[in-house]
Amino acid sequence: MTISGKKELEINEAIRDREVRVIDSDGTQLGIMSSRDALRRAEDKNLDLVKIAPQAQPPVCKILDYGKYRFELQKRDKEARKNQKVVDIKEIRLSLNIDTNDFNTKVNQAAKFLAKGDKVKVSIRFRGREMAHTDLGLEVHKRFAQALEGAVVEKQPKLEGRSMQMFLAPAKN
Repeated sequence: MTISGKKELEINEAIRDREVRVIDSDGTQLGIMSSRDALRRAEDKNLDLVKIAPQAQPPVCKILDYGKYRFELQKRDKEARKNQKVVDIKEIRLSLNIDTNDFNTKVNQAAKFLAKGDKVKVSIRFRGREMAHTDLGLEVHKRFAQALEGAVVEKQPKLEGRSMQMFLAPAKN
């Protein structure tokens, strides 16, 4: 098992380095010694020798309770995941010749999404002869963005294949 996506730490007998820099359980530097001597000191205190900085020269090992250390790392990772904000992208599909009431309904729905802090992808799909009137699709997008005063156009309307898409984000207060 890996801790927070990192490679598993080497502990006790798994440390094969000839010399290591050792830090005691209370944080004091014990200096550079052979890994055998460092392991003996850890065992005298009924603790583990953990390589915490393998890239250093010589590698840094710390004497500590490995089970408690892993628990603290997992607890810290869980706390970090709990505090992060996930932004969803909600999609609103419009048609080229959308009616006023349908348009207003879509605007209200987009306003709800933006109020929750989500981003909104507004797309228009052109069918058949509608491809000749992409300029009308651009007008519908502009009108939609103007109807939402609490939104910032993050990505301007762009034609990709047979659909035109625009991204809106909530306005920063």
